[in-house]
Amino acid sequence: MIARHLRRAGINARPGTVMNSLDTQIAMVEAGEGVAVIPSYGLPVCRSRQVVMTRLINPVVNLEFAQIRARGSSSLRALRNSRPFSRGHMATWAGRAGVL
Repeated sequence: MIARHLRRAGINARPGTVMNSLDTQIAMVEAGEGVAVIPSYGLPVCRSRQVVMTRLINPVVNLEFAQIRARGSSSLRALRNSRPFSRGHMATWAGRAGVL
């Protein structure tokens, strides 16, 4: 997804090493072993590490969220049960990330 958005912005980036773990990416950057483009939900973790965060503005990449639930459970009941938590968590996250 990142490569696709970078190409749209006219940037041809070729990653040297691909790491799937967000914690590993942040640790490698902290160790001085490169840079990483991470989803904004990783920003709270970065605040406690020795890294510098910069918001991407070209290209801007929107990240969608999906709800998951236990197989066989009612989606309506799961939605009702998760709504207060989701609202509070997203508001807190957005405030910390500077979105609000």
